[in-house]
Amino acid sequence: MKPILELLLTGAQLSEAQAYEVMRSIGEGKYSTEHITAFISHYWHQPVSTGELSGFRNALLDLAVPIKLDVAKNAIDLCGTGGDGKNTFNISTLTAIVVAGAGYKVVKHGNYGVTSVSGSSNVLEAMGCVFSNEVNTLSDQLETCNMTFLHAPLFHPALKEVGAIRRNLGLKTFFNMLGPMVNPAEPNYQLVGVYNLQVARQYQYLLQQSGRQFTIVHSLDGYDEISLTGDTRVISNDFDGIMSPGQLFASKTYEANEIFGGNSVEEATEIFKNVLKARGTIAQNEVVLANAALAIQTLTGKNLGECHEEARETLLSGKAGKNFNQLVNG
Repeated sequence: MKPILELLLTGAQLSEAQAYEVMRSIGEGKYSTEHITAFISHYWHQPVSTGELSGFRNALLDLAVPIKLDVAKNAIDLCGTGGDGKNTFNISTLTAIVVAGAGYKVVKHGNYGVTSVSGSSNVLEAMGCVFSNEVNTLSDQLETCNMTFLHAPLFHPALKEVGAIRRNLGLKTFFNMLGPMVNPAEPNYQLVGVYNLQVARQYQYLLQQSGRQFTIVHSLDGYDEISLTGDTRVISNDFDGIMSPGQLFASKTYEANEIFGGNSVEEATEIFKNVLKARGTIAQNEVVLANAALAIQTLTGKNLGECHEEARETLLSGKAGKNFNQLVNG
């Protein structure tokens, strides 16, 4: 690691191949905690290049526990980078549940929160989900409930030490950028939220190279999802523009406190339960529906208004909640 750190300190960037080898070596336990911490910390001062990001991603996918799900080619992942410091309620997880309730296949990749109070794994665990990496279990969930959840530590065991370092740091790192890129099932559709526009451009390039159908969202006031607290940059295979809350079917522009996720996993879970029971606030419901509409459009190419109506009926009728209960209870 020392030669790599010395190279980076000159201001140089790693080639894609070098980035791959470093990440592979981290995953194989070849470096000390101190060296890994120094490596991670470097990227607080120098942005990760697209080539480095690609190399890191490819190494993590090669190190991951392989999982072959036959329906992945027709499924979507809905995931944000995190790291926006906003501590919203679990919008992408609820969005995934609504999309699955509407009849579409969802293979969601997620983890415990590092920079937020409650990540997707925290709230799903609190709701009674039992995580698995058994292909038969995951396939059965997809068949019966249209959704399965890939808990990142079960598929990326090589990153156990990195996870501990990230938790100790408690700060955004370049691993936030990698999370949505390393779903081991590699579904062909993706809705991803990112914490800044530079990362959005990097994702756009890499997702175009992958051949996936994708939509990238970034709220211009800093959220890594559609927040309806302001305008949203939306980038997809055939669209790149700014959408207002009204264009995303919001009845108004909301304040940050209206989509706050609480100060504990327990508070986040209570919000989660209320939204699933169709008892969420108007702000909470409209934010989930805006994200779900774009996810359904990514999958189907339908008119956004039609997609929003599908999502709305699924959530407010209770169908999404019932489908999720079946997922949890088997």
